[in-house]
Amino acid sequence: MAVKIKICGITNEEDATWAANLGAHYLGFNFWSQSPRKVSVEMALRVVEKTPPFVLPVGVFVDHPAADIVKIVKKTRLRGVQLHGEQTPEECGELRNSLDPSVFLCKVFRVAQAADMENAGLYTDSCQYFLLDARVEGEPGGTGQTFPWDLAKQAKSHGVPIFLAGGLTPENVREAIKQAEPFGVDVASGVEKSPKRKDFDKLKSFIEQAKRA
Repeated sequence: MAVKIKICGITNEEDATWAANLGAHYLGFNFWSQSPRKVSVEMALRVVEKTPPFVLPVGVFVDHPAADIVKIVKKTRLRGVQLHGEQTPEECGELRNSLDPSVFLCKVFRVAQAADMENAGLYTDSCQYFLLDARVEGEPGGTGQTFPWDLAKQAKSHGVPIFLAGGLTPENVREAIKQAEPFGVDVASGVEKSPKRKDFDKLKSFIEQAKRA
């Protein structure tokens, strides 16, 4: 099965159109107030309204209250929720029950060694996907750093599809896919001109390389 491609940190209509036209399967919208890629609810809705139905919009949240997540999902018509932070399995289950069944949950794990995934099995009832990102102290994700990709292959033992993130670029994504064998890859900084704008050539190259892997 061909690897799925998620372009994260979308902040404007042009970048979303580029990503969709080039073949991305998911677009990520970051609602964390401290993120350099933060997008407003209003802008996210504008972009989602113009996004083809076969490209799924995903909201990125860092320890947001569940009620706020549900409200944003409804307002912006998101199809997925990506959870960074310290959510417990119970909290994920409660959020799962508060969302429309068509909206998937993706729990993010910050990893540097196999032990960082030891509790992942507790989330399999509530989360349809896991995303693995590099563990950097004090950062919830989006650092642009890599981690040992073979850990992603180990993480698949939980039976949940894995998105691979962390320092992916057009130059290394094929090797990352080869080593990790993920369900999907996730990129933000690796295809940017700046945190608010994507670089068309990098975006095109990344998607082409991922599809060739």
